[in-house]
Amino acid sequence: MKIKYKKIGVFTSGGDSPGMNAAIRAVVRTARSYGIKVYGIRKGYEGMIDNDMEELHSKDVGGIIQRGGTILNSDRSKRFRTLEGRQTAFNNLRNRDIEAIIAIGGDGTFTGASIFHDEFKMSVIGIPGTIDNDIYGSDFTIGYDTALNTVVQAIDKIQDTAGSHNRLFFVEVMGRDAGFIALNAGIATGAEDILIPETITYLDDLILNLKENKRRGKTSAIIIVAEGDDAGGAYEVAAKVKKLDNSYSTRVSVLGHIQRGGSPSAMDRVLASSLGYEAVTGLIKGYENHMVGIMNNKTVYTPLEQAIKTPHNIDKQKLQIARMLAI
Repeated sequence: MKIKYKKIGVFTSGGDSPGMNAAIRAVVRTARSYGIKVYGIRKGYEGMIDNDMEELHSKDVGGIIQRGGTILNSDRSKRFRTLEGRQTAFNNLRNRDIEAIIAIGGDGTFTGASIFHDEFKMSVIGIPGTIDNDIYGSDFTIGYDTALNTVVQAIDKIQDTAGSHNRLFFVEVMGRDAGFIALNAGIATGAEDILIPETITYLDDLILNLKENKRRGKTSAIIIVAEGDDAGGAYEVAAKVKKLDNSYSTRVSVLGHIQRGGSPSAMDRVLASSLGYEAVTGLIKGYENHMVGIMNNKTVYTPLEQAIKTPHNIDKQKLQIARMLAI
């Protein structure tokens, strides 16, 4: 196989997610096995502009597969949104003879990468790394499985307290635009209701369901609220419910950034390792301006523009499952 690239860069951008380090490790070791040098770019596009990058060897990524976060650090760059910033970034890459970059992140990261490719013809491969699982072109994104398990473990603990004190808990989870975490955590924990951005929330219906559950003998309840739900976050929803019906002893728990941290699950380590490997081999095969993903257990390469603009829809059947099993 003819190797087109001699030097590539890899970086993480946007919100961190468990498994990013496993992806970095796979990129470095796969590339070097093909004789390609790899430069780690710190703090995403900010580091690209600041010329904050260094060559990574196989030993540099040893012992990181089990670590959460990202050894390359991550940031959101306002400067990269300007042509001047992107020109500086390109000049820095060109001065180091870096011919392609592998971007690990979400839709914001991929939007920047796609623009960068269009303006400077820089070869780009994206690896989906976000706990929200909201990227089209891969059944799962790096970090989603770990975050989901973190949420489930937290809600299991909250349920102990809810049951002990006969309380109604509103638990807020991440998901500004997508309800994957909320929906699947709700099914996994037996939540009484799940509020997500993809559906309209009718608080009157929620209260009716709670009353019906109370009539059946349920003395406590868990309502999972995705942060981007149309009725608001957990505090706002709890206040609205209490205003409509103050017969419940309510509490609110916002899980926040705990969902992003922790050692990645086995699934995320395997997924990240596979995508890191496939990103490098994809570059070698000639894919440019694409995202690598796994759909139906097969590697697929999706144009970045399509990955950015196409919604990754939730499974509507799971909504029915959640409602049926909450009875």
